[in-house]
Amino acid sequence: MKIGIIGTGAIGKAFAKQVANAGYEVVISNSRGAESLKELAHQLGGNVTAGSVAEAATAEVIFLALQWQHLEQVTQNIDWNGKIVIDPTNPILPGFTLANLGNKTSSEVVQDWTSGSKLVKAFNTLQPEILAASPVQAGGHRVIFYSGDFDDAKDIVSGIINRLGFAGIDLGRLNEGGKLQQFPGGVLPTLNLIKI
Repeated sequence: MKIGIIGTGAIGKAFAKQVANAGYEVVISNSRGAESLKELAHQLGGNVTAGSVAEAATAEVIFLALQWQHLEQVTQNIDWNGKIVIDPTNPILPGFTLANLGNKTSSEVVQDWTSGSKLVKAFNTLQPEILAASPVQAGGHRVIFYSGDFDDAKDIVSGIINRLGFAGIDLGRLNEGGKLQQFPGGVLPTLNLIKI
């Protein structure tokens, strides 16, 4: 399975490190182009290559590691049909203001922007440095919460979570679990839990 990562900020790098260590084929990308990521790809090793956003978007699973203010624009240029999207984003705008989501969770908004995809909210509740650390701690496994409206997509993301060494906990649909995971407002962000 190939995983494309769009965005190489702190959360994108942390996730890239984990999936590279787990042996996945990974394409990392950002707005500056593949050349700017060759050194990072080399550092991550394994099956990691630097590519364009378009190249990362050809993967079966796409990890959207973008700041909220860039999400809508970037998502409009991609064919999402049949893709599984992992959404680790939080709806924070510059100045630490909350984006206007209407009556939806942030992941429901991202699902609309990635029409045709099957979106799973995951990997947004841990700080990047904790996400990048070993998932095995104190005789247990660090918890990753996930939610989504498509069971088949959640099964695939759950498989990724388990292969990385985390303990996945399914929180249900986006309008339920996504609300618990969302920052700000949800009760789960920044909780570093270990499942024994």
